[in-house]
Amino acid sequence: MTSLPEDPLSLIREDDRDAAVRRLQDAYAEGQLSHEEMDERLGRALTARTHGELVSALASLPAENASTTSTSTIAVAGGRIRRRGAWRVPRFLKVESAFGKVHLDLSRAVFDHAAVDIELQLGTGGAKITVPRDATVDIEDLHTGWKDSLHRTPRGYRPGVPRIRISGTMGFGRLKIRHARR
Repeated sequence: MTSLPEDPLSLIREDDRDAAVRRLQDAYAEGQLSHEEMDERLGRALTARTHGELVSALASLPAENASTTSTSTIAVAGGRIRRRGAWRVPRFLKVESAFGKVHLDLSRAVFDHAAVDIELQLGTGGAKITVPRDATVDIEDLHTGWKDSLHRTPRGYRPGVPRIRISGTMGFGRLKIRHARR
């Protein structure tokens, strides 16, 4: 979570609230909270107006370890970036490519976190991301310069499926998101 000011009566920002919700979801996914406890704490976090109220929703959670909050980066100046099969998806993944195509297949990937943030920093060349069948995908924070992103939201999401947030900047390429069939 972003650093909280000393004054517990100061009003929170939306990114503070979002970070708290992500922390609660991760704690639930790691087995640190029961379903009922997560629901109660999420309710408090979503209705919190001050930092003091937000801190109380996160009280008694173990501190996040460095491996949970660190960002993994895949970078190449030119050429292709490709990840597929049973690979472990970090909580934060940054993908950088000046020239070339990116293909991330998350359909058989291992998710240790309820939510995953992928930041794309692409110059030219497109990106294709295959996500698990029931995953939710959020691309609202992705800025494209040339072509729009292609993503059709499937029906019938279930609780407990991975949530994938894609952000960043794409210059002259298109992002295609496909949900796996299996």
